[in-house]
Amino acid sequence: MENASKRLIMVYTGDGKGKTTAALGLALRQIGWGRRVLVLQFMKGKGNVYGERIAAEKYLPLLEIEQCGREEFVDFSNPEPIDKELAQKGLKRAAQALESKQYGLVVLDEICVALACGLVSPDQVKPLLARVPEGTDVVLTGRYCPAEIMDIADMVSEVKQVKHHYTEGIAAREGIEF
Repeated sequence: MENASKRLIMVYTGDGKGKTTAALGLALRQIGWGRRVLVLQFMKGKGNVYGERIAAEKYLPLLEIEQCGREEFVDFSNPEPIDKELAQKGLKRAAQALESKQYGLVVLDEICVALACGLVSPDQVKPLLARVPEGTDVVLTGRYCPAEIMDIADMVSEVKQVKHHYTEGIAAREGIEF
């Protein structure tokens, strides 16, 4: 059995719901063992309110959530320069967090979507993942994870949509989607 301090790189991708939720479940496990967790949300802006951010601020001092996007949705076919700028800042923050060695887990939430629409490139993410220190795990989430990132990962889970309440006209709900 390999050393438990070996770093792990994990990916949750696919078209189904639950990728961020799975990463937050790992975050909760880390916190249970007294480890700090940083979640960088690449496609969510500071003005958007999400239940996980509320929980972190009110009840979970070991969980830090930082939003690295803007409030508006990104036009995937034509992202604005500010979208790329914010994603680049998020990557710099991720590098800083990994170098600090203060986190048991760093979650790069929706970074696969940021990769897919060109806000960041695999050539920027791969060196970041190569520098993950022992004792720190990294999770990447989002649809469209590139094969070259999946090849680096120690674990890849594809979340497949079988059925979704959106298709029945049920709107996004507080506590479920956000």
